[in-house]
Parts: sequence; C-alpha cells; structure tokens
Amino acid sequence: MCARPTAGYVDELLCGRKEQKEQQSRHILHPVGEQPQDKTDIREKYLHAEIQKSEFPNVKKEEVKFPIAKEEDKPWPVYIKEKEDPKPPNFKEEEKYNITFIPFKRKDSDEGPSEENREAESPSSSASHHITTESDGEHCSPSQANSLMAPLSDSEDLRLHSPDDRTCPKDDKCWKCSQCGKRFNLKGNLNVHMRIHTGEKPFACSICGKRFAVKLSLTIHTRTHTGEKPFSCSICGKRFYDAGTLRIHTRTHTGEKPFACTICGKSFSEKSSLTTHTRTHTGEKPFVCSVCGNSFSDRSTLIMHTRTHTGEKPFACSICDKSFSMKCSLKEHTRTHTGEKPFACSICGQTFSVKSGLTKHTRRHTGEKPFACSVCGQMFSVKSGLTKHTRTHTGEKPFACLVCGQRFSLKGTLTTHARRHTGEKPFVCSFCGNSFADRSSLTLHTRTHTGEKPFACLVCGQKFSQKGTLTAHTKTHTGEKPFFCSDCGQSFTRKGNLTAHARTHTGEKRFACSLCGQTFAVKSSLTLHTRTHTGEKPFACLTCGKRFSVKSNLNMHIKIHNEKRTFS
Repeated sequence: MCARPTAGYVDELLCGRKEQKEQQSRHILHPVGEQPQDKTDIREKYLHAEIQKSEFPNVKKEEVKFPIAKEEDKPWPVYIKEKEDPKPPNFKEEEKYNITFIPFKRKDSDEGPSEENREAESPSSSASHHITTESDGEHCSPSQANSLMAPLSDSEDLRLHSPDDRTCPKDDKCWKCSQCGKRFNLKGNLNVHMRIHTGEKPFACSICGKRFAVKLSLTIHTRTHTGEKPFSCSICGKRFYDAGTLRIHTRTHTGEKPFACTICGKSFSEKSSLTTHTRTHTGEKPFVCSVCGNSFSDRSTLIMHTRTHTGEKPFACSICDKSFSMKCSLKEHTRTHTGEKPFACSICGQTFSVKSGLTKHTRRHTGEKPFACSVCGQMFSVKSGLTKHTRTHTGEKPFACLVCGQRFSLKGTLTTHARRHTGEKPFVCSFCGNSFADRSSLTLHTRTHTGEKPFACLVCGQKFSQKGTLTAHTKTHTGEKPFFCSDCGQSFTRKGNLTAHARTHTGEKRFACSLCGQTFAVKSSLTLHTRTHTGEKPFACLTCGKRFSVKSNLNMHIKIHNEKRTFS
C-alpha cells in the first residue's frame, strides 16, 4: 500500500549514495558560478515552490538550467520541471527511482497549459495518475500520489483533471464530432451525441426491453409504465411525465411561440415543429420507408406510414373496441361517442369535432382556395379535393374491389360500391324509413320530403335539389354537350347520360333485380322496376294526396288539377 513518505525518506531519495557521488550531485544541482546549497535549501526552493509562489507573488523565479551528464554518471538525478501554468503532479517510481516533480496548478488560475508546454510534456507526466513500485506492484490513487509532494495548505485544490474531463473555455466548443462536425463544450456531451451515429443504446427498460441512448430518456419512459406524472401545470392542473412536455404545454396558455421560421416568419411553440416546417421550404425528406422507399419530412409521419404496411393499430377505443393506427384518430373517434365538438366557427358559430373540419368550413366564408391543379389551374379549398381532381387527369384508380376487381379513383366510392356486394345500407331516412348505401343518396332523397332545392340557375333562376342537375341544366343555356358517343357521334350534356347510352350499343345490362332477376342497362330503370315489387310510391300530390311510383306520373296528375282550376 502507498503511504505518505516522511521528510527523511525524501532526503534519502534526493541524496542517495551520498559518500560515493557527492561531487557529481553537486555538479548537477549547481551550475558553474553558483554556490552550493544544503539539502534543506534545495527542498525548500523546489519541493515547496508552490507555497513560496503564493506567499511571495511579486518575486520572479529564476529559471534553473542543468548541464547534460552521461547516463552512468547520474544514478540519482533530480529533474525539476516548471511551467508558466503547469498541470497537476504525476509521478512514477521506476527501477532507478527517477522522480519527476511538477508544481501544482493554482486553484485561482484560469489559463490552461500552453501548446508549447503541452508538447514538452512526457507521456508519463500527462497520462499517469498513480505510482507503481516494481517491488510490490501496488498502485496509489491520485490523492495518495499527491502526498509525495510537500504538504499544501487546506485551502488549495488537490483535484486532478484529466484531459478528457476538461471543459472548454467559456463560449468555446472545442469538442468536434468527426461524423457530422457538430461541436460541444464538454466531451461527455460529445460521447452522448456519438451514439446517434453508432446506434448505441446502453440503457434498457427492465419492463418492456426498449432501449435508449440517454439515461434520462429511460427515466421518462419508465414513467409510462408506472403512471408517474411528477410535473403539473399550475394553470389547468394537467400532469406530465417530464418537464420539457410541461414547458411546451404551458405555451398553449401563454400563447408563446419563440421559434420563428427565417424564411416565411411563421412561429412555433416547439423547436421540433420549426425543424419539420423548415423542410417544407427546403424539400428535405430524411426519413425513408424501408418497405416501399417513400420518404417523409418527419419521423412521426414515417411511423404512421409504416403501419399501413404492417397493419398495426395500437390505439383501441374503450367503448366500441375499434382500433386505429394513430392516436389522433382515436381521439377524434371518441368524440363520436361523447358528442364533443370543441371547434367553433367564429363567423356562424357552427361547431366541429375535428379542427380540420373547422378549417375547411372557414374557407366557405373566406372563399379561400389555396390548392391549385398544376395541369388545368383549377383551385380547391381542401387538399383532398385537389388529389381527387388530379386523378381525372392521370386516370389513376388506386382502389380496387376485392370481390369483382373494379377499380376506383376514390376510396369512398369503393366503400359505397362494396355495399352492393354485401347489401349493407347503413343510412336510413327519418321520414319514410328507406335505407341507402351512402350518405349522399340519403341527402338527395331527404330533399324529396323537404322540397329543398339549394342549387339555383344563374341564368333563369330555376332551382334544383342536386348540383349535377344544375350543371346539366346550365348547358341547355350554353348549348354545350361535351360528351360524345364514339359509336354514333351523339352528344350529351352529362357524362352519366353518355354512359347509359353506350350500353345500347354494347347491350350490357349490369343492373339486375334481386327479386326476379330482370336486368337493366340504367340504374334508374332498376329503381322504377323494384317499386313494382315493393309497391313503393314515394311521390305524393300536395292537392289530393294521391301517390305515385314515378315522378313523371305525378307531374301529369298535377296538370289535371291545374286544368280544373283553369275551367272553373
């Protein structure tokens, strides 16, 4: 074990073999022209150099130069090395007991060793923090190594600082990442940063096994298992797992948005949101799907996209057990059970369960249409409208029916089509009880009860219950018939009329009656035929109450009443 040597032991090391080598020792310690000093003076001058420096700060110490002697002439040399701003002492007791003394760094010194001094240091003086004796092979700790020096006062700092633990000067980042060039003022921070490049995650959750690169991330993650939320909002009382999330939440109360885009000036409450937003300007998409190769501007979008490949739906509704791939979708779905509509229009007061619904609605008031078609220039108020429209140019039909293989450009159209195979009709009329496969059909049907005709012709003022009917009517004023039959050349104002006409050439009758099996080329013909089985007469005369299965028959009946009024 290492022990603090006595003054006598140091004297013996300094003088060693006094009688045989006295002349040589004097020659090494005292250059020509200087008077020899006794051992006490040497120890006081060199071993207690730091104490003398602190007691006499104004006295300038002379540099001592030693002549070079041959190796065989100096078995007990003493080297004294001084610097302007030296490092802590480092000793190594070797076979010949050579001792290198380096004065302690003053506690109040802010300057580090100069480049010249750093280069002059031997490897043993910069890397060794213990003393090894060949005889016993024991190692002393840094504090034990310090004890070989002359005792210092209690007020002086005895701590050793290795190069790896040194911090950079203030406002200087001297630790640079060799991979990406990012700089740090602490080497510890650089080591943590390097895990981003190496993928190292040394901290593992003992519950689920998930691994993390930083211990703090593991601590926060563990709270998701324990349910601990130690950070609470002083305004609304909501609790959070970590202080960072609380800080971001507080900005929803204060309205603070400290992160501003340097390109467009838009501000954000989170730095990550600004980073993601900036990529909309630069076009950067660093997150790539390993399955299909699609790239994304943020990690969360990639995670949600990946679930379209895996089919994962980790968010389940506690009421109906329906599952979702995104947490926000679950939150929106839950509002269908609670009836909550937290988003209100500031103009008309209409409320919405989803913020995007309010955004789209607001554009009806402002007339804003920020999405433009790059082919024909048509503008749209919602991005989905532009996406659907673009497919009319490209002819893309990405949605295929699993039963018959028919393809569609819209997912909603596929959903409605699939109900033809299943017979599902989830939309029921509250007036007559009729059910429909899609909501739009129910809406149109309801107008036959209410008489609502919200679409008016700008030329003649005639009103219609369907927008498509108004569009077709408008062409009677313009004479436009843009849809031509490729077989006979006949033109039509509506695409649906052309489609029905084309079947007269092909003989196709795709609409079959489920009761008698009779087939029809047009859906409307099947609808009229079905009423002969059901006895349904949805068209009623407002004068006498008589009902009809076909609207044209009602119109003829109304004329009878009008003629009676004329003759009377």
